[in-house]
Amino acid sequence: MNEYSPLPPILGQRKGQIRPGSETGLHVLTLTPFFPTQEDEAAGCFVSEPLDALTHVGIKNTVFAVQSIYYRRVRARPENARAQWFRYFCLPGGIGLPTAGAFVFSSIISSARELHQSDRIDLIHAHSALPCGHAAMLLSAELGVPYVVSVHGLDAFSTRQVSGRAGEWCRRISQRVYRSSRRVLCISEHVREQVLEGAGRSCRTTVVYNSVNADMFSPGDKPVSNEPRILSVGDLIPTKGHDVLLHAVASLFSEFPSLKLEIIGEGPELPRLVSLADQLLIAERVNFSKRRSRRGIAAAMKNCTIFALPSGYEALGCVYLEAMSVGKPTIGCRAQGIAEIIQHGTNGFLVGPDNAKELGLAIAMLLRDDALRRRISVAARDTILDRFTLAQQARNLARVYREAVA
Repeated sequence: MNEYSPLPPILGQRKGQIRPGSETGLHVLTLTPFFPTQEDEAAGCFVSEPLDALTHVGIKNTVFAVQSIYYRRVRARPENARAQWFRYFCLPGGIGLPTAGAFVFSSIISSARELHQSDRIDLIHAHSALPCGHAAMLLSAELGVPYVVSVHGLDAFSTRQVSGRAGEWCRRISQRVYRSSRRVLCISEHVREQVLEGAGRSCRTTVVYNSVNADMFSPGDKPVSNEPRILSVGDLIPTKGHDVLLHAVASLFSEFPSLKLEIIGEGPELPRLVSLADQLLIAERVNFSKRRSRRGIAAAMKNCTIFALPSGYEALGCVYLEAMSVGKPTIGCRAQGIAEIIQHGTNGFLVGPDNAKELGLAIAMLLRDDALRRRISVAARDTILDRFTLAQQARNLARVYREAVA
């Protein structure tokens, strides 16, 4: 059975609120390669942040976070003490991904058995088919506990990441993981279509959108600078479209000479983007910033005029939701996951991927019209409060969990 979410709120409750103790408790083992660390507190925030809200709907979570031995050992954040970190062996490169789940399973099985004996596990929630979904499938058979799996990206079968025979192996294992699960949780309809196309229309799927900490990402109480500022946040990789953004901004300086652009992120594209800014003669107006804390990102969003990320390969994009929660006019791309949230011209703007001209026109329209920006800002914030708070995501997850173990 396929379902469509976000699921409706519980009747009789105020928007975004939950009655503690209103549901029977469940113990969920969360198995994830994404989780905040001392080195990167934003990593896996989409997994960690809903956990506290889940406790208010009767869901207890134990987190097993996993990391390949080929990466430098991470340090857990003290506030995320609920997570136990496990390191697992895998072959280097893409060739190691098809077998990584089996190695994850061998690393966690002893601890999982002990946990199950002391505090019965009702459900396993794996994040990504490989390696954690594969490990969850093996763990499910060993412990007799059902599992669900979340898909956070468009490469649902890892065939874009891994090519050749190893990629085909990844595809087959991912198909087994999805088909054997009680439910496949997709972060957008865009992702759901990828799963159904590869695993078959009989695969049981539900869309549960990511959410936002609407308190941290709230409108600022200080006036924004008179200088217009464009902000973009994302890994510096080709698909994010930062080069398109640079071209769009370069076309606007004749009309908006005080315009500034800040790009927050790290990645292999940085040297090329810096060189491009020099070629476009806008280097002095562009600031490239390294990765920041969650509160640092929230502060940057509060200080910007417009948020833009013209990504052409996006499952959903938490940064769009965060910018909308702050009440900023937000620009994404058509035919991407965020197009399910942004209604063009109502609560944000959508442009074509790789279309610097259209992006420039959208930015210029917003910069020229204060009333339009204010209207978009209010609608963006209302969209988040209506549908995408942590409490609402927790309620949707809890319903899926209970259906999975019923």
